[in-house]
Amino acid sequence: LSPEEIQYLLQTVQTLKRKSHLAKQSVALKGKVLGMIFQKPSTRTRVSFEVAMYQLSGQAIYLSANELQLKRGETIADTARVLSRYVDCITARVYSHNDILELAKYATVPVINALSDYEHPCQALADIFTISEKKKNIKNLKIAYIGDGNNVAHSLALAVVKSAGYIEVATPKGYEMKKEVIELINKEAEKNKARLITTNNPVSSAKDADVIYTDVWASMGQENEHKKRLQDFKDFQINSELVKLSKKDVMIMHCLPAHRGEEITDEVIDGPNSVVWDQAENRLHIQKALLMLILMKKTSI
Repeated sequence: LSPEEIQYLLQTVQTLKRKSHLAKQSVALKGKVLGMIFQKPSTRTRVSFEVAMYQLSGQAIYLSANELQLKRGETIADTARVLSRYVDCITARVYSHNDILELAKYATVPVINALSDYEHPCQALADIFTISEKKKNIKNLKIAYIGDGNNVAHSLALAVVKSAGYIEVATPKGYEMKKEVIELINKEAEKNKARLITTNNPVSSAKDADVIYTDVWASMGQENEHKKRLQDFKDFQINSELVKLSKKDVMIMHCLPAHRGEEITDEVIDGPNSVVWDQAENRLHIQKALLMLILMKKTSI
């Protein structure tokens, strides 16, 4: 997405969110079907996409990878070709980003990345919408991401710099964002008069931050690394002492699910500065806007 497309999407989300609080259902996507391929289990992604389609009068079909012929050796390319004959759009939550790329290559309908090991773009769009909704102007903020330089960090940083913002990503040594992603983000930052700083110091990132964001230290598929990561990340916990370094009205964000007592403490995630539940709700509104703009091919609402 270009910066202009992101801003247009956020405006669309704002309109849809306002309307959804007045009336629960629209007929915008009546007769449309979304096929949802899930290699990884999910709460927010699955429910938000299913409810989004329901509220827009469409239908979503949940397709667990274990229940598809993928499990028995059918290729992703063949799966994409077949599903394209049945559904209007495919969303996929996968382990390998290459699976998303292959789906997109062989599908003849739009494909939405609902999460891969490389990016989590729908989450990042909900995040910057939440920040804009609460803080009005993202350009004047210091956004601190503290934790693993993972898919969430990649997408959040990219979304922030495309919105002309300033983000500081603090990770332990050895857990930095991928070099090619940092290079891409820096190119976008230069074009948009934005800024990315990467560091291994969580204290400097938290200092005077307007937003503090974290994610789990061990994602799905990294369970065997859990003990080592607990040790490596021990100084990166979002707790009351770290939050004290930030601005008084700092926003605390987490994409969920949270491992309470590890990357974030109860008193912080349940505290007055937490917007975690609003952030989770906004996944629904982002999904609705994406589906409408993609499936209706509209340039205005």
